[in-house]
Amino acid sequence: MQLEYMTVDVFTDRRFGGNPLAVVTNAEGLATTQMQSIAAEFNLAETAFVLPPRDPSHTAEVRIFTPRAELPFAGHPNIGTAFVLARLGTIYGRAVGDPLMFEEKAGLVRLELIRDGGAVAGARLSAPQTLTRGGDIASDVVAAACAIAAGDIKTANHQPCIASCGIGFVLAELKSCSSLAAAQPHAEAFAKQLPADKATGLLLYVRDRHDDIDIYARMFAPLYGVPEDPATGSGNCALVGLLASLRPERDLTLQLRIAQGIEMGRPSLLEAAAEKKAGRVTELRIGGRCVAMMRGVLEL
Repeated sequence: MQLEYMTVDVFTDRRFGGNPLAVVTNAEGLATTQMQSIAAEFNLAETAFVLPPRDPSHTAEVRIFTPRAELPFAGHPNIGTAFVLARLGTIYGRAVGDPLMFEEKAGLVRLELIRDGGAVAGARLSAPQTLTRGGDIASDVVAAACAIAAGDIKTANHQPCIASCGIGFVLAELKSCSSLAAAQPHAEAFAKQLPADKATGLLLYVRDRHDDIDIYARMFAPLYGVPEDPATGSGNCALVGLLASLRPERDLTLQLRIAQGIEMGRPSLLEAAAEKKAGRVTELRIGGRCVAMMRGVLEL
């Protein structure tokens, strides 16, 4: 059995930046265990598998795996898969249109292509679910999980909390970029206090406007085989929703430029947006550019 794949760097406009992604474009017939084994073999933050859609009006079914587990939704796999399929032009004998619609465990994900002239340069997704805010997490738990002091965590705007737009993350604001740079994941603390069934990972952020950047972020998910993620679309999508929900305006469009992956040497730029109407966050979007890297064939 031969499986075709492409790899792309997502949330960047240059090679060797952003978040690497492998996309298996003809995954029909693969068992879940095979997909998990392939994702472990690639050993990237995520690997996406493209299958025929169940509804012929949709573009494809997409399944997403980290090296250790399947995810119901994730940001950079959707952005990168849309980019790959648009460049291919057809999938399972059908033309790839714009917008694209992916069937996923968390629901339908709508994607619009970003173009430079006539060339596909990236994509922008709408989250499959509206914002949900879960319980608060104690500052000392967050501090232990990422080797910082509890006093480094800023709680004036919100307590560390779980938020989701299809997949849940702990979101915690820090007081300084130096604290953000010093953070390191402690898998033992995650396993004890932030198990995988409670949250996918921990996203730390600092509000620091600099060079057209609004927020600097890092995300750790060691229990999913991702010690640190260069760019986390789903987590930052939830973050822009949380920040919009905290604003006093009842009607609002909040747009943020988020930098991530700097400490890893994989600088990423995510463009996030939230729509708020009558006091309720109604839509969440995240987008960015992609660069093609490799293509090949898996022999099974």
